[in-house]
Amino acid sequence: MPIPLYLIWFLIGVGFLVGEMMVPGFILIFFTAGSWIVAISVFFLEELALTTQIIIFMVSSLVLLFTLRRFGLNTFKGQSKAGVDDEFSNIGQKAVVTEAIPQDGYGEIRLAGTFWRATAEVPIDKDQRVVVEGQESNNSLVLKVKPCTGSTDNKS
Repeated sequence: MPIPLYLIWFLIGVGFLVGEMMVPGFILIFFTAGSWIVAISVFFLEELALTTQIIIFMVSSLVLLFTLRRFGLNTFKGQSKAGVDDEFSNIGQKAVVTEAIPQDGYGEIRLAGTFWRATAEVPIDKDQRVVVEGQESNNSLVLKVKPCTGSTDNKS
C-alpha cells in the first residue's frame, strides 16, 4: 500500500520543524507551514498535480516568511533593557562587601540585590561600601572593586 501524498507532505513539514529546532533562525518554520498547507490541500483535492503542489508550497512558504518573520522575531526574541546585558553596565555602581576581600584575593559583594565574587588591590573589610571598577580580565564573573570615598548613598 503506497503512502498517501498528503502524509508525505506532512512528514516533510515535520522534517523542516526538526531542522528549525536544530538550527534556530526562525526561517524553516515557514517551510513547515508551507508543507502542511500543501498536505491539507492534497488531502481535500486528491488529484492536485505535483507541479501545482510545489507552486503552492513555494508561494505559501515565501509569503509567510516575508510577512510574518519580523513579527515572529519580535514576539519570540523579546526586548532587552539597555545596559542589562552590557558587560560594562556595573562599572561605577556602588555595592556593599558581604565577605571581606583580602589584598589581591577574593571576597564577596552585594550589588543590586545580587552577590558577586570580587577582588581588590587593597584589603576591604566586611560591610564597607565599594565602587565597581570593572571585571577581572580572565573571569567576567569576578568584579574589580575599590573602596568607596565620599558619598554614602548605595544603589544595591
